Amino acid sequence: MAAHPSGERFTVELEKGTNWWGAFVIGLAGTILVIGLAGYALLALGGVAVTMFIVLTLVGVFLCFCLAELAAAFPDRAGGLPSYAFETFKPWGDTASEHIGGLSSWAYWLGWFTVAPINAYLAALYITDLFGIPLGSTYGPISDKFGSAWSVGVLVTAAIILLVVFIPGWLGIRLGATFATVLGIGSIIPLVLIIILPFFHPSSIDFGRVELGTLPEGVAGSWQLIVGWAFIFVWTVWAMEAAACYIGECREPARDAKIAMTAEGLFGLFIYVTLPLMLLAVLGTAGFAELGSGDANVVFLGYVDKIFGANEFWRWFVGLALVAALLLSVLNALIGASRGLWQNSIDGVLPKIFGRTNKHGSPSTAIILSLVASLLVLLVGSPLQIYVFSNMGYLFALSVAMIGFGVFRWKRNDFPRPVRMPRIMGPVAIVFGVGGLLLWAIGGYYAADYAVGQGYRWLFWVGLILLALYVPLHLWRRVEDRRHGRATPHHIDHPH
Repeated sequence: MAAHPSGERFTVELEKGTNWWGAFVIGLAGTILVIGLAGYALLALGGVAVTMFIVLTLVGVFLCFCLAELAAAFPDRAGGLPSYAFETFKPWGDTASEHIGGLSSWAYWLGWFTVAPINAYLAALYITDLFGIPLGSTYGPISDKFGSAWSVGVLVTAAIILLVVFIPGWLGIRLGATFATVLGIGSIIPLVLIIILPFFHPSSIDFGRVELGTLPEGVAGSWQLIVGWAFIFVWTVWAMEAAACYIGECREPARDAKIAMTAEGLFGLFIYVTLPLMLLAVLGTAGFAELGSGDANVVFLGYVDKIFGANEFWRWFVGLALVAALLLSVLNALIGASRGLWQNSIDGVLPKIFGRTNKHGSPSTAIILSLVASLLVLLVGSPLQIYVFSNMGYLFALSVAMIGFGVFRWKRNDFPRPVRMPRIMGPVAIVFGVGGLLLWAIGGYYAADYAVGQGYRWLFWVGLILLALYVPLHLWRRVEDRRHGRATPHHIDHPH
């Protein structure tokens, strides 16, 4: 490794400071995203939402199993899902693996870092409400068709959240995993408890309210409705793959990959199916219509009020559980996506500056970029608008990863690996990956109609423009390589 005057360094390996539990518990941030989606999905789609949760989550579990094999096959690669594309597409040639891998990592970063400002904003809303923090003056939106109004109190609280959560991410994977364990326990236990609470008051449950193929009254079914919402769903229900981001930092990655990814997939399946099922069984479509909002705080308070009646204890219980869950997601968003940028810098694809680490073994420049970008995106003030252009990156990376797994099983099936999934998973992964790209192209175009409202399809094009920023970033790296006399971007060396 090479030292840097600032104390930063270049390295080809991050700190091996955690195990399967660390990867699993930080990856729970992906599973927890269900709290933000469930209410809006059930309000808009009724029982059809539960069906979509089941079907799309099963694809997410499949993805986790694919990643278990890839993580064990390439145990020293950091960054999870997007970083494997650099290896899995090598049968198509170095140029293909270089650009598919680099674009995938950039797309993944666009998809994941935005979780930080979205969930910091939501956490700030709940904190200011719980603790009566003054909201102050209101500003925004940026323009008539971009962003929404935000208050100084919420914005400052959200910025403080980002800065505080950044600290354990900066100080290394060990502290990050410890911090994530505390937040994970503080959010997952209440989340599981919320699922089982109705059984303490059985009269509150009516599974007859759960009609899997029925839309709420007044909602017209169409294929655009389904693909638009499916695009919105996968930003959440495939996010349990986040555990793979940290396998390369496990002390025994080949062993830990299978444990972490299997546990993440199965636990995600449990949460993604049972939570919306119980919400609908207790509230029904009529109850959601009465609430008139899909906001997590409104939905979960209405849910426990329906079971036990309104009281201050449940207001604080729900509020603090949601805040803990959102903070965990902020942590994962800041530190997870940064690892993909770091890995592709080491691969010789993205600029060398992303390959820097600090003395704690964290990818310093990449995580700072995530923090600064999060603070800027926070000014948009509209989580739903951010959601759409963010997923134009995320779903692209997910789809490419599944196609890459299929290519890897097809062309490199003799590659040594300690974890091997059934052979049929290769062609199935290609089918799912191609389907994901179709959903990305078609569902992404229509998604804004349902997530934001009419007149916002331009967010689809914003997502594509942001993806295209990969080109100047890669050209930047090529200029660096020529300046240092490096003949090819495929040979990994130590930057100076």
